[in-house]
Amino acid sequence: MKNAARAFWISRPGEGELRETAVPAPGEGEVLVRTLWSGISRGTETLVFGGKVPDNQHTAMRAPFQEGDFPAPVKYGYLNVGEVEQGPADLVGQTVFCLYPHQTRYVVPADRVMVVPKNVPPERAVLAGTVETAVNALWDAAPMIGDRAAVIGGGMVGCSVAALLARFPGVRAQLVDADPARAETAAKLGIDFALPEDATGDLDLVIHASATEAGLTRALELLRPEGTVVELSWYGDRRIALPLGEAFHSRRLTIRSSQVGTVAPARASRTYADRLALALDLLADPALDALITGECAFDELPEVMPRLASGEIPALCHRVRYPAPHA
Repeated sequence: MKNAARAFWISRPGEGELRETAVPAPGEGEVLVRTLWSGISRGTETLVFGGKVPDNQHTAMRAPFQEGDFPAPVKYGYLNVGEVEQGPADLVGQTVFCLYPHQTRYVVPADRVMVVPKNVPPERAVLAGTVETAVNALWDAAPMIGDRAAVIGGGMVGCSVAALLARFPGVRAQLVDADPARAETAAKLGIDFALPEDATGDLDLVIHASATEAGLTRALELLRPEGTVVELSWYGDRRIALPLGEAFHSRRLTIRSSQVGTVAPARASRTYADRLALALDLLADPALDALITGECAFDELPEVMPRLASGEIPALCHRVRYPAPHA
């Protein structure tokens, strides 16, 4: 017997719609999940919404349960929290996180969901995928006690990294962003804030997440000799220019990438499941609620997504609320 569900699809770049879909009954080793909340990571998802995934990144950028292909039509998303309605007895009734798009019900293998700890509210658990990115970034960056550091870019990923970095012992860190309004978010996360022109220099480490040429340039300027920039930004189909002449070589600076699609080599013994479980445990901290800056109903997604993409609705993580059963 199949279950009825609705899903959000990008019908063409810049436009979305809700589509009816049939969800099969779960088989052996599968779960049927009713979605409670999903999250929109404004940076990546609005680039996808606008059809800005480069041709040579179509495979790398696929979400785990994506349907369709870039640029459109495509069903895309990866921050989903729901309740298991059918499946193995130990999972039925549990609240779980899954890297699934925006859809009211879905069936996936049971090993592709992660139980949300009891001390983490389901509505906060939508942040798990982004906090997992932050965990991987800090595994790549490997800050040391006493480091001087900064996070440039106060978007969802940058703020997630800043929230975790602020808890490292002895690390002096700043969140740097061109928007003065991010100072309030920084205060809630327990980290100092600075505008780019006021940021402290002579840094051991800068984690860059602004997805701007100016931000990455400023990251290089703030480093001490032999300092490192860890680049988290995804630029879509844009090309950027950097000042790799000047003092880049004489100061022996390093730029290295970090991407959540691979577990950091420094933690090669850890699995993807280990990393996600750690992210969910870290979400017990209520300070991370500062990363959720808006909410809408699932039915409003076709109208809300263009407004998020244009910046009309400013957001870090925009949370999507799903109807109750039979609503």
